[in-house]
Amino acid sequence: MIATGQISGFGWEHFHHDADIGVRGSGRSVAEAFEQAALSLNRIITDNTIAADIRVEVECRQSDLELLFVDWLDAIIYEIATRKMLFGCFAVRIEGLFLQGSLWGEPVDVVRHAPACEPKGATLTALEVARDDSGIWTAQCVIDV
Repeated sequence: MIATGQISGFGWEHFHHDADIGVRGSGRSVAEAFEQAALSLNRIITDNTIAADIRVEVECRQSDLELLFVDWLDAIIYEIATRKMLFGCFAVRIEGLFLQGSLWGEPVDVVRHAPACEPKGATLTALEVARDDSGIWTAQCVIDV
């Protein structure tokens, strides 16, 4: 079964990969696609609601858009692991190849959140950040779990 979530026709989904799990986000801008992919990453961990109580800021700079996407997801995974938090709301600003992101979340509550797995990192497998002919951006890659 492939999980999906949509807002105004855009959204996130998981896609099949033999050993790990793919995350994909789509939106009207590359920033929105990155935000939706972050929601997809979150849904690997839990389907439960996450309060937006604490704000964490991250920054990434890279040599191309696809590697910037991998760094963005890895920054979220790092914050999850080091802060022992889950994040359910994301805002991204991209200028050139510099990303400023805001993550909102709360400390992990094992009973309430019932985490299913721990993402280890974003990979280059199935990595793609592209805009289609209708102007919709998609960002995707496989997450090592």
